[in-house]
Amino acid sequence: MSITTTLTDNNAPLIGLAKLMRMAFSGVDLAPLGTQLIQNAETDTSAHSLMDLAMVLQLRGNPDLALHVQSEAIASQQIYTQSTPRSSISIRVCAILSAGDFMANTPLEFLLEDSDILLHLVYVTEDQPLPAPEALPEHDMLFVAIAQSDQNMALLKTINAAIASWSCPVLNLPDRIALLSRNQACECLQNIPGVSMPSTVRLDRQVLERLAHQELALDSVLADGIYPIIVRPVDSHAGHGLDKIEEATALDFYLKEHVNNEFYISRFIDYRGQDGLFRKYRIVLIEGQAFICHLAISEHWMIHYLNAGMAESAEKRAEEAAAMATFDTDFSTRHAQAFSVINERIGLNYLGIDCAETPDGQLLIFEVDNSMIVHALDSVELFPYKQAPMNKLFKAFRDMLLTTKNN
Repeated sequence: MSITTTLTDNNAPLIGLAKLMRMAFSGVDLAPLGTQLIQNAETDTSAHSLMDLAMVLQLRGNPDLALHVQSEAIASQQIYTQSTPRSSISIRVCAILSAGDFMANTPLEFLLEDSDILLHLVYVTEDQPLPAPEALPEHDMLFVAIAQSDQNMALLKTINAAIASWSCPVLNLPDRIALLSRNQACECLQNIPGVSMPSTVRLDRQVLERLAHQELALDSVLADGIYPIIVRPVDSHAGHGLDKIEEATALDFYLKEHVNNEFYISRFIDYRGQDGLFRKYRIVLIEGQAFICHLAISEHWMIHYLNAGMAESAEKRAEEAAAMATFDTDFSTRHAQAFSVINERIGLNYLGIDCAETPDGQLLIFEVDNSMIVHALDSVELFPYKQAPMNKLFKAFRDMLLTTKNN
């Protein structure tokens, strides 16, 4: 059934994030679909069209309206079921989600795209707590997908209490997710052999202003504090508000441009290779086993895959292809002990790591998170080498769920 035909129904099924983002990656103009969804939402009693519309608005760069529409959808309906193309279902998962953008939750829709796993998305808010087990669809396990943030800390605590006596297994426990703030994760991962993770501290604006005016010494608030430093607003992601500060005067200029009240700061580590390029790996740990998601290579220290010029450089893609092909015998082997200790200390079944290697071979940790975007949406023509390692990751995720169910 085509999307157009589906949208004429009064109770349209959920299109979902994976399919919508795949359309966006393929260059499909989502504006006509958005118009259809607006029209359909007037008669769709399931609220699926509202939820899909919220995703379309996010993909089209209208986040404020997207979150407003999403809140209307959640107020109308708390549980959404992601359809599966498979005729038989092997595992039924209830994922617990919070309201928010694409970074607010573990992107399970990408991990389970076209699988035989039935995914129920259960949105939990301050006003709409986790339903009792009997009020949820039949499920074999819960998966807590909510990302750590200041806004979500109370929610994670509430969910932790609610699942204490749950009769089925729960993956990614909320009290472990709560450890993933940048400063707490840094404290948790200190003194691991072979790992470099500069101290990260959380400071309010007044302290940063005193640093900027040189009324306070940097090393009085940051143990290894020397310039340059990295500064970013609390709860920011994807480089928003992130900057490298070379000296106190530059910090003063930074604060004039950012009105936030709290920030994280840490010492900048120059991790460029001998060729002058910076390389950032995205790794996922599934029950402690490491899988590579991508390698971004850039001339700039602040790397994001979409701005690293990977699509424009055959040379960069060739290096990424080689890194993915040899990951299990090279990068993963070199840092096996580090991954093992990280997995043990964080204690999550599924965890994302953004990292690099220092010139002396240490694993440089930028961030650990449960909500990093992991997908296989890139062009097969440009990135044919990604399909095999991503499918391997997806299979490992399914195997984890299957093992959890059978145990």
